[in-house]
Amino acid sequence: MHEMTTLANGLRVLTVRLPHVQSVSLGFFLDVGSRYESEPLAGASHFIEHMVFKGTERRPTPLDIVDAIEGKGGILGASTGLETTLYWAKVASAHLPEALDVLSDMLLRPRFEPCDVEKERAVISEEISYTLDTPDGLAQLIVNQLQWPGHPLGRDVAGTRQSVAELSRDALLDFMACHYRSGRAILGVAGQVEHQQIVALAESSIGDWQAGPRVDWQPAPFGCPGPVLDVKFRDIEQAQLSFSFAALSRGDPDRYALQLLNVVLGEGMQSRLFQKVREELGLAYSVGSFVTSLQDTGAVGFYAGVRPDRAQEAISAIVNELDRLRQEPVPERELAKAIEFVRGRLALSLEDSFAIGSWYAHQQLLGPEVLEPSEVVARFEAVLPGDIQRLAGMIFQMERLNLAVVGPFSENGDRFYTAARF
Repeated sequence: MHEMTTLANGLRVLTVRLPHVQSVSLGFFLDVGSRYESEPLAGASHFIEHMVFKGTERRPTPLDIVDAIEGKGGILGASTGLETTLYWAKVASAHLPEALDVLSDMLLRPRFEPCDVEKERAVISEEISYTLDTPDGLAQLIVNQLQWPGHPLGRDVAGTRQSVAELSRDALLDFMACHYRSGRAILGVAGQVEHQQIVALAESSIGDWQAGPRVDWQPAPFGCPGPVLDVKFRDIEQAQLSFSFAALSRGDPDRYALQLLNVVLGEGMQSRLFQKVREELGLAYSVGSFVTSLQDTGAVGFYAGVRPDRAQEAISAIVNELDRLRQEPVPERELAKAIEFVRGRLALSLEDSFAIGSWYAHQQLLGPEVLEPSEVVARFEAVLPGDIQRLAGMIFQMERLNLAVVGPFSENGDRFYTAARF
């Protein structure tokens, strides 16, 4: 069970006591990500995440920051997403105060030296180039653009080469000052800790962090009437296929049925897509599915890497499996296996102190409710075959289909449209 206290400045301090571990994981979870960025600011959240590692007033070099954690045998990391940014560390329990001090220092007192900004601008440009030069990454980026056209959710979290080239130091600092606010953050701590001790540490190390006003994000478009197809020529040996369908927000009551639908179709080697596309037809080495659930929208997607001359066959095979799920209820035995799959994966995912802290902090940050793992399992167990069939019929419609194809093809995609028809 977790405990939570809200400080006077609005920062929520959440702890999970794990008496059996000798380490402690802590992280600042902020509800800001790339969807909060206007087009000229595209990539700002990601750029800031890089910059806070470059030095603070008290730890002026990147090595000073890293040594304070890694020098004690700990781990330091960060990530930027569509809706959240995370800074975290994992250390032996004795080093918790210093780890909290390091993370607080990074958030409140980064230097943003002009020379470091320019160096990191070049690094991020290379990171964007890597995505564009990676066929599967490019296919996923294209399908996101098709899913959410003209919206921040359709952009690369890192931004574009142009936006990153034009982001000024002042613009980054202004964005950080606007969004990095105590009232929009959770300090999550999991390990052999006492809640009131962590509250006291937080008040002393970051109690002067200012709350600031709430900043809203731009609502997501539902998507353009489809099907929408984009074919990008690349002189490569393997074609990359990426499908996406508009799906559910993270608060939708059907979200548990959607997760089970995803397991049945494309998660793991027992899934229908793996068995059909790889094992039976031998079309792909890599094939699978995923679910994206955001505060007001979502997507369910599928991907495969195939020989170019078999791309149409692979598209047809994938679409046939989607249609099968619309036409036939999932057998009880297959649904029971899917439920056991998610139960087991959930148990495995929560063996680490950082994962446990993240479980509660992310729910608290984004909602719609904070559930114990056993409560989530119970909701999966309540899903019926008819729930999945109904959901498949709602989601897998031609007008919701977005398909990106990257490979040695002309831009005339008529043959792929034909292959993708239900």
